[in-house]
Amino acid sequence: MDKPRPGDGAAHALWGGRFKGGLAGEMEALNRSLDIDWRLWPHDVRGSRAWARGLERAGILTRQEARRIDAGLAKVATRLEALPGPAGLPDEDIHTVIERMLIEETGSVGGKLHTGRSRNDQVATAFRLWGKRAILALRDRLAALAESIARKARESRDIVMPGFTHLQQAQPVPAAHWLLSRAWPLVRDLEHLGAVHRECDVLPLGAGAVAGCPFEIDREALAADLGFSRVSENSIDTVSDRDWTARLLFGAAMTGVHLSQLAEDLVVFSSSEFGFARLGDGYTTGSSLMPQKRNPDVAELTRGKSGRLVGNLVGMLTVLKGLPTGYNRDLQEDKEAVFDSVDTLAVVLPAMTGAVASLTLDRARIAAALGTRVLATDLADYLVRRGIPFREAHHIVGELVRVAEDSGREPGQLALDEMNAVHPGFAEDVHAVFDPEASVQSRAVRGGTAAAALEAQFEAFTGALEEAVAGP
Repeated sequence: MDKPRPGDGAAHALWGGRFKGGLAGEMEALNRSLDIDWRLWPHDVRGSRAWARGLERAGILTRQEARRIDAGLAKVATRLEALPGPAGLPDEDIHTVIERMLIEETGSVGGKLHTGRSRNDQVATAFRLWGKRAILALRDRLAALAESIARKARESRDIVMPGFTHLQQAQPVPAAHWLLSRAWPLVRDLEHLGAVHRECDVLPLGAGAVAGCPFEIDREALAADLGFSRVSENSIDTVSDRDWTARLLFGAAMTGVHLSQLAEDLVVFSSSEFGFARLGDGYTTGSSLMPQKRNPDVAELTRGKSGRLVGNLVGMLTVLKGLPTGYNRDLQEDKEAVFDSVDTLAVVLPAMTGAVASLTLDRARIAAALGTRVLATDLADYLVRRGIPFREAHHIVGELVRVAEDSGREPGQLALDEMNAVHPGFAEDVHAVFDPEASVQSRAVRGGTAAAALEAQFEAFTGALEEAVAGP
């Protein structure tokens, strides 16, 4: 028979026998999801080809029919590949497009493909196939950013900078320690992604609309055919389960929060007021009015995207929270949020990876910012080693800091007699305390700042990252 050109064909529906006439125009606009689910077509075709093989194994299709359907689906894939997108197609969703084109290619035998299958388990299968690939792609991008931060940390091991709490200088830390503090959350994000992938890796096909399949379909064979590790156990739960999407959106939102925190550091540290860091020219922009401006737009845009990612999670949870048993059409809203979050991270993660690689730290500005007030805790520890209880030592050093501030000096600039005027516990060796490098090296416990502890942290980070990205 003559083959229609790609995109030809009248509107096709997977339902409608009990209705008179078609949908109202206003309802068609609400009902149509093709613009959203278009990207699922390779996965729907793949699932359909596997279903045809399953029907053949069950004796529902003859070998010849199954081969005709498989060949027809291959032609449908070729036609879809040639289209720039869904514009101009009359169908309500991608599943309808594929069935229409299959019948155009094979005739009435194409109508046998949907035997024992519902659009409910069909959609869930295609979405999970897409989800597994999307999760692995996100994993690779997340790992690349974590590795970029770790490389920058290794380059910065010998730089001592102020550590902050409440955005106030607290204690000296290696710059590497700060950078790794922004890399470890990404490892946790990767671990979460691995759990989401395992949850997504469940075959829905064969669950039907709500009650399962009445034909002797080998679901384990289907799972192996499509690369799923296991099959779902309850058909009602199967067609309505979108927990993996909510958890993926949570992971994306959490990653967005972690990226936003890193971005905020980059904004603050690259400001003229701090001057600790400088982003490469390729990741900053200028002002249309002020020629001197150098704006950290990569960080600001990333920080802004985090709100979008959090919003997608809230939207999904709101859709899911009130659903009654079984499949409900509300679940059509699941894909747009997931697609948007994955797409957002696909843009943000490479940009931040490049930005971190371009980052340079200004050693002179960092050193100049390290006043001796940041060593106040070390001074209290000095008194503790001389037998003074910490709570008393804390009070003494606080009084000493106030004396220094009142005289417009740093604590390390006070003479010994001025310190002894506050408390007699200070000795000739007290000024040796005011050494940021010595402070860093004194904290040798696991997770601390000393060189040995930092090397152990690098080793632990490498192992954790490798373990987090291992798997399928």
